[in-house]
Amino acid sequence: MGVNARELVLDILLSLEREEEYSHRLIKAVLDKYDYLESREKAFIKRLTEGTLERGLELDYYINAYSSLPVDRMRPLMRCLMRMSVYQLLYMDAVPDSAVCNEACKLAAKRGFGRLKGFVNGVLRTISRNKDRLSLPDEESNPILHDSVKYSMPQWLVELWQREYGREITREILGGLLAIHPISLRFSPDVSGEERESLCGMMREMGMEVEESPYLPYVCLVRHAEGAEALPGFREGKCTVQDISSVLAVEAAGIRETDFVVDVCAAPGGKSILAGQMASKGSVLARDLSPEKIGRIRENADRMKAGNIEVRMFDGTQTDETLLGRADVVLLDVPCSGFGVMGKKRDIKYRIRPENLDSLQALQKRIVKASAGYVKPGGTLVYSTCTIHSGENQAMVRFLTEELGFEPVSLEEVLPEDILAVKRRVAMRMRESGIAPAVPLTDEQEAACIQLLPGFLEADGFFIARFQKKTEMS
Repeated sequence: MGVNARELVLDILLSLEREEEYSHRLIKAVLDKYDYLESREKAFIKRLTEGTLERGLELDYYINAYSSLPVDRMRPLMRCLMRMSVYQLLYMDAVPDSAVCNEACKLAAKRGFGRLKGFVNGVLRTISRNKDRLSLPDEESNPILHDSVKYSMPQWLVELWQREYGREITREILGGLLAIHPISLRFSPDVSGEERESLCGMMREMGMEVEESPYLPYVCLVRHAEGAEALPGFREGKCTVQDISSVLAVEAAGIRETDFVVDVCAAPGGKSILAGQMASKGSVLARDLSPEKIGRIRENADRMKAGNIEVRMFDGTQTDETLLGRADVVLLDVPCSGFGVMGKKRDIKYRIRPENLDSLQALQKRIVKASAGYVKPGGTLVYSTCTIHSGENQAMVRFLTEELGFEPVSLEEVLPEDILAVKRRVAMRMRESGIAPAVPLTDEQEAACIQLLPGFLEADGFFIARFQKKTEMS
C-alpha cells in the first residue's frame, strides 16, 4: 500500500501539537524514514507541514470566520486537518481546491470522524469560494491583532517587538521570519577557492541556485536543495550547514592559530568546528549538557575531520575548577528564546510564553557566571544568542561589564563592514522613529555588540557581543 502524504503531514502536526518534538527534527526524521518517496512527494510533505505551522494563527482566524465550531474547541485531529487543508487552499495553487476538500473528507472518515465529513466539506468549500475576499482584522482599530494575523505571530510577541523596535521595523522582522531562506553552507578553510567553485558548479548542475554570501567568501547560500546530505562535498567534510550568523560569532572572537578555545554550550558543534579550524595549532574543548547533544557534536566533528576538538558532557551552570584562567577564548552561545530562528523552527512561537523569558534570563546569567572564569587575563569572551530580545542580549552586555568586570571590545576590526553597516542603518531608523533602546548601553558597550535582525540581511536573528578579561581584575 502506498504512503498517503497528507496523512503523514497530519500525524506530524498531531505530534507537534502534543509537543513531542520540535518541527525541524520531526520533519527530518519522517523524510529520512520515507526516503524512498519521490522528490516531489517529499517536497509536498515538507512544504505543507512547515507552511501549516508557519501560518497557523492566520489559518485559525479564517477557519473561525466560517466555522460554527471555534478552532480551539475542535478535537486535535480535526484542528490539524482543517489547518493543513486551508493552507493548501490559500497557499498551494498547484493543488486543485476540489482535491483538497475531497482528500480532507476521506482523511476525516479514515481517522474516525466520518460523521463530520459534511462539516469539513462545508467549511472548506466556503473558504474556497471566498478566498479572494478574505480580510484581515481592521488595521486602524486593532493594529496589533492585524499584524498578529497577517504575519501569524502571537500578539504578545508583536507587542514586545513593537516596544523594542517600533512598528515598521517589527513588520520587517515579521516579514523576514516568513520568508523562504536558502541553506547557508560554510566551506572548510582548507578547501581552496577553486575547489569551492567546482563544488558549487556541481550543485548548479543538480538544479540548485548557489550564490556567495555577500559577507564572507567561504559561506554560500544554496536554494532548491533537497537536503544537506545530498550536497557535493558534504559527506566528505568539505562543507557544513551553518548559518552566517553563527559563523560571524566565531569570526568575532578573533581566534589565533595557537589558541585554546572553550565552547560551553557547543551543540550541534558548528562553532566548535570552525574555532578548531582557526586554531589549527591549538585546541577546542566542546561541551554540552546531554548525551544526545554530545552525539551531535561528535558526529559533525568526525564528518568535518576536526581532530583538535575534545568533546565532553558538562553542565554549563556548574564551574569546572580545572579550567579557571586557562582559555584564550570562551564561546558562550547560551540557551535562549530562539526568536531569531523562528523562520526555521516554526513551532517556537507557539511554545514559548512571556513568563518563560525571566527564567531563561536567570539561566543565562547562571551559565555566564559559572563559565566567565575560564577566560585567562587578556583573553576573549564572546556571548551570543539566536534571539532578538533585549533582556537576553543587551541586558547581558551590562551584566558582563558592570557585574562581572569584563571590558567591552569593539567589533569594528573583526566583522565585515557590510554587516556593521546594517547595524548602523537599523540604529538610524530607530532614532528617526523616536524609538529609544529598550536597554540603554554606553558607547563602548554598544560598539562591542551587534543585533542581527530577520528581514534586514540573509541571516538568522542573532546577537553577538565581544569582551576581554581585564589583566588585573578589580
